[in-house]
Amino acid sequence: MGEFDLIDRYFKKPARHSDLGIGDDCALLRTSPGHQLAVSTDMLVEGRHFLSTVNPRHLGHKALAVNLSDLAACGARPKAFLLSLALPQVDEAWLEGFSAGLFQLAQLHDCELIGGDTTQGPLNISITVLGEVPHGQALLRSGAQVGDDVYVSGTLGDARLALEAFRGHTGLPEAVFTHARARMETPTPRVLLGLALRGIATAAADISDGLLGDLGHILKASGVGASLDLGLATSLLGCGAFWSGPSDLIETCILSGGDDYELVFTAPSHCRDLVQAAATQSGTPVTRVGIVRSALGIDVLDAQGQALTRQFTSFDHFAAS
Repeated sequence: MGEFDLIDRYFKKPARHSDLGIGDDCALLRTSPGHQLAVSTDMLVEGRHFLSTVNPRHLGHKALAVNLSDLAACGARPKAFLLSLALPQVDEAWLEGFSAGLFQLAQLHDCELIGGDTTQGPLNISITVLGEVPHGQALLRSGAQVGDDVYVSGTLGDARLALEAFRGHTGLPEAVFTHARARMETPTPRVLLGLALRGIATAAADISDGLLGDLGHILKASGVGASLDLGLATSLLGCGAFWSGPSDLIETCILSGGDDYELVFTAPSHCRDLVQAAATQSGTPVTRVGIVRSALGIDVLDAQGQALTRQFTSFDHFAAS
């Protein structure tokens, strides 16, 4: 099978949002009047971001999900995406599963594939996603204010817990591992929550590298700091509802684990009812875990209100592993 046969069979779909989609040298995308185009890109590399044994359908889902999560953090509505794919060889069973997972999530968010590139090489998946947001309504990292509440959507830490099990660093009951692995391989981009938070949240980011690290990006951009309640934060572990593990491991997974693709955001304290309404409207639970303060940095406070002295390190592609 040649390159263009591969594209036609697995990735070419009728255009809906674009005036011109796959098959020409450029795609032509319509945007709504009074809106800004939101653009983000992410790359997934085998052995770095996913294991060679991952279900290709799950990989197709995750490849798009991590990009949609960026749009969610901006409060943008997905419109279209570009896919660049390097393949060691043409594996039709793999392509069938990958494209099925990719398009299932794309259809759920009405986001169409409008172009990209394919080549032969080590397995590498790069997606550029395009969305739109009303002019001036994008959620940015730079708007957090002293006194704002800090919130997290969904649950945290399960993906890191699965990774620790894959690495052989911890043993997990089968039900716990299954749950954690599903969260690692098929994250849920919080697009509807991002849309519902426009005009309510003062700042937002998606949690790809760990809660402390991604909240830190908000705080740095906003010139503020924050205090987090450890008791509230450690209640966020998804499988914690039916499993009790070592506290140090749980804290590490939740605070610095990464790969969760939930949202961390700030909002004024007088908007708590509006935040809960946005959570209900989007079908996404949110948890208030801290407060923005003027002193820079992040303090994680224990039950006695004392700052933890233990250091947590968020994910960094170029740090020593």
